Amino acid sequence: MQMEMQQASVTTPSAREIRVERIFNASRERVWLALTDPDLVAQWWGRGNKLVIERMEVRPGGHWRFVEHGPEGINGFEGRYREVTQPERLVSTFEWDGMPGYVSIDSLTLEPLDDGRTRVISTSLFHTPEERDGMLSAGMEKGLNESYAALDRLLASIS
Repeated sequence: MQMEMQQASVTTPSAREIRVERIFNASRERVWLALTDPDLVAQWWGRGNKLVIERMEVRPGGHWRFVEHGPEGINGFEGRYREVTQPERLVSTFEWDGMPGYVSIDSLTLEPLDDGRTRVISTSLFHTPEERDGMLSAGMEKGLNESYAALDRLLASIS
């Protein structure tokens, strides 16, 4: 079965926000599992590159830290979970080791669709418009689409 290559819809609803919307061909429960199970996250989050999950405490106040080993080198990312409402909403902070001190707040909502698919909407809130623009210019959209393509492959394999 040939999978169509979907691209995420990336918009900027305000001067400090990035909104991403993407539909996945899987139930909300399967998508939630792929977002919250460290063994599954390691298979897609880093654009398909090797990903080491150093911490992943999926609970309010829990710490997460992922280290991606890609062709461009090693990149670490981390944050704290602020809200965990299974299977519909995750809110956490996000910080990249390459820009310490620049923290965004990421809100992720999973909406079940009537046809069994799931719409995932994420909103990233930055402190300043410059920080938001910096994230966009750093290749965030390309990396996100690569990770979501890896997530599509994973979801198809755990059906």
